[in-house]
Amino acid sequence: MIGLTLLLSGCKGGPTAGAEEPKSKASTPPPRAVQVTPAAERTVARTVSATGTLAADEQVVLGTKVAGRLAEITVDLGTRVRRGQVVGRLDQSDFKLRVDQAEASLQQARVRLGLAASGTDERIDPEKTAIVRQARAMLDDARLTRDRSVKLMELDLIARAQLDSVEANLQVAEGRYQDAQEEVRNRQAIIAQRRSELDLARQQLADTVMLSPLDGAVSLKQASVGEYLTAGTPIATLVRTHPLRLRVSVPEREGAGVRAGHAVTLTVEGDPTVYRGRVVRLSPIVQEQNRTLLVEAEVPNERGFLRPGSFARVDIMT
Repeated sequence: MIGLTLLLSGCKGGPTAGAEEPKSKASTPPPRAVQVTPAAERTVARTVSATGTLAADEQVVLGTKVAGRLAEITVDLGTRVRRGQVVGRLDQSDFKLRVDQAEASLQQARVRLGLAASGTDERIDPEKTAIVRQARAMLDDARLTRDRSVKLMELDLIARAQLDSVEANLQVAEGRYQDAQEEVRNRQAIIAQRRSELDLARQQLADTVMLSPLDGAVSLKQASVGEYLTAGTPIATLVRTHPLRLRVSVPEREGAGVRAGHAVTLTVEGDPTVYRGRVVRLSPIVQEQNRTLLVEAEVPNERGFLRPGSFARVDIMT
């Protein structure tokens, strides 16, 4: 009876073990795909991280070349300007009068030399001027008188004292002729001087208008309409904002690998945009105070989002 029971139990357990075996095979994960890449030697770009400051590419303090009262200023803080644009203008009344005065003086000098009052041709033959022709006529007359007196002296028709007087008159005439030629050259020099004075007066009149020397913006307005300004007084400070200069102090140990042309990426406070530029200049010396190398990069700024003076976090790809 006991043997029969064990036999029946063994028969019931056989099918159970066989059913569990397929389940264990089905739960096995499939093999994973593996990609094999051969080992190769390559250069990995090194990044030098530092902080820097953005600066204007150019900064100009625009001032007056002549003294005068400021009659107009066309810009204010933040105004965009183009190269050649009028920024300010002085009162031109006095300068126009000086131009008129210089023109009159030039005309007077031309007339004294025998030229037309107006014109630019100042070439003249000194022998054709009135003062030289007059001196020449007197000289020729003195020579003829001397020649006649010599012949009369040879015939004992005049006294020796009379011949000496004629010789003295000839010397005086020669001196006057030479003096007339020198006077013509002097008047020619006066004309050149008057023309220079006219050019100077016109230049001063033109200098009453202050023009922007660059494309950029006004960072500071320094004068107001109605002020009397001496020569050299600033009226506005202009900055070029495209491109900008990025100045970065790189530690000495990392600066050895930085070269002109290396790519630069940067971000500024409050702006998640990553801006790009390139290294254009390196200082020839290492600063002794902090052992850093000054590196300058050029950063395009067509839209004007970046501002000079901003703090920047910089990565230089070496």
